Amino acid sequence: MVNDMELWTAAETVKQHAYAPYSRFAVGAAVQTRSGQVFSGCNVENSSFGLTSCAERNAIYAAIAAGERELVAIAVVGSEISPTFPCGACRQVMAEFGVQKVIVGTPRQQRAYSLAELLPAAFSEEQIK
Repeated sequence: MVNDMELWTAAETVKQHAYAPYSRFAVGAAVQTRSGQVFSGCNVENSSFGLTSCAERNAIYAAIAAGERELVAIAVVGSEISPTFPCGACRQVMAEFGVQKVIVGTPRQQRAYSLAELLPAAFSEEQIK
């Protein structure tokens, strides 16, 4: 298993590959699976803004594409001034795959939140039934 700082560093590294020509706001994310693997993703913008894909979902989808289904933690790196929190859609995707810890912050200081703190009433499989 990697520690929070290693996960943060992986997110910082992939942030450099973000494609953000419209917002100029690069974001990197790294997700850790229960098996200890780390998958990363960056935001990819599109001139049709609705087609833009968040770093968090790109990292999660990379883990899913590799056959992982149990995710435990994610680090999100964006602004160097204030924490970059995941959007609501990303939070719901995190809930779908069991992410419990969300690490956000700045290069100088990070903080871990539980997903329940960030998404207290997640939509669940039970509500579909």
